[in-house]
Amino acid sequence: MYKRPGSNPSDGEESGISVSRTTGFSLGKLRTFTSFKNPIYRIYYGGMMGQMAAMNMQNLARSLLIYRLTSSPAILGIMSFANAVPMLIFSLYGGVIADRVQKKYVLLIGQAVSAVVSLAVAIALHIGYMSTENPESWWILIVTSLLQGATMGLMMPSRQAIISEIVSEEELMNAISLNTMGMNTLQIIAPAITGFLIDAIGFAAVYYAMTGTYLLAVVCFVLLPKTSVVASVTTRAIDNIKEGLKYVRHDKPIFLILMFSLIVVFLSMPYGMLMPIFAEDILKVGASGMGILLSVAGIGSILGSIVLASLPNKKRGVMMLASGILLGIALSVFSFSKSWSLSLAFIVLVGLGQTGRMTLSNTLLQYYVDNRYLGRVMSIYLMQFGLTSFGTFIAGMIAEAVGTPWALGSFSMVLLLASIGAMFFLPTLRKLE
Repeated sequence: MYKRPGSNPSDGEESGISVSRTTGFSLGKLRTFTSFKNPIYRIYYGGMMGQMAAMNMQNLARSLLIYRLTSSPAILGIMSFANAVPMLIFSLYGGVIADRVQKKYVLLIGQAVSAVVSLAVAIALHIGYMSTENPESWWILIVTSLLQGATMGLMMPSRQAIISEIVSEEELMNAISLNTMGMNTLQIIAPAITGFLIDAIGFAAVYYAMTGTYLLAVVCFVLLPKTSVVASVTTRAIDNIKEGLKYVRHDKPIFLILMFSLIVVFLSMPYGMLMPIFAEDILKVGASGMGILLSVAGIGSILGSIVLASLPNKKRGVMMLASGILLGIALSVFSFSKSWSLSLAFIVLVGLGQTGRMTLSNTLLQYYVDNRYLGRVMSIYLMQFGLTSFGTFIAGMIAEAVGTPWALGSFSMVLLLASIGAMFFLPTLRKLE
């Protein structure tokens, strides 16, 4: 079996990080929570949960707020585009930073900046400047989207790449699955709480709560020890970026995993940002109903995460491709559904497909990549967050012209065809273990 060059199962022990190793699979000895035995991973996990709680709250609050201020799918798409551009631009530099700098410091600065941005929005809402009485105030959300996009682009490669410095190679899928499980747990809890908070108290309370969770992440990352040896660097950042792109271009498994993941993200993720339109205009369930939809999607996601965390390292390529097929089918049905119960049923499958694609592509990349290029490869992978916003911008423009169901439905059907094609015609992906 092909394995990433330069990897060493004992890397964790050599860096002073305690790791535990388990092999094999049996019903009597599930490995679901193995990575939690690692105290460094637990600290990292706490910081990740703080960040993801804020991000899940923001995903609902920011999109719903700008839609209520403007009632425009196009402006909703513009906000996503504003978030996407700096994320795409800075992500590659974030990968170079991840390969050059102690990742702990990158995470610390990123969380601190996010807390300041969130607090600024909270204050604008609290003093009444940003309100339906002043609809032009939506420019604040565009500016903060730009700032957060840049911050995410620079920080996220370090947040992903640090996992392989904390746990052993064989525990990588378990650690990433538990990571995804935590995110999905918050996807169940955070949107529902956010929706009810908006209806009961208002948007300002949500943004103050987001600031608090970002600060919790700061505390956890302060406690995180240094996880890697940083060598002195004499080459320019742009040369490091070119070197990373050249590596990806010539490594077929890495290239195909990245391309499949980015295509799936571009075609599937706009549903989250377009959810205010489904909740307000199609299903007519309001903020609370939108929170419930996003939370129910998390049920499928968390079930998928638990299963993946328990499985051995086999047939991961096939499972990744199958996740794309499931996602295409589920989103196609959800796009055209006008039934509350049918939408709830298929949004569960959307969550299941998303967690499968995200966990398996992330794991396969970190397992097969040459460690020297890990940060730069993860920066390309994490451009998916920028593509999510870019895809939403395009979907928003299409929705303005032909309606939201057809905009998302057309994306979903292309996704389904692309995933089926990859399953049949890309054996390199299919055979990845």
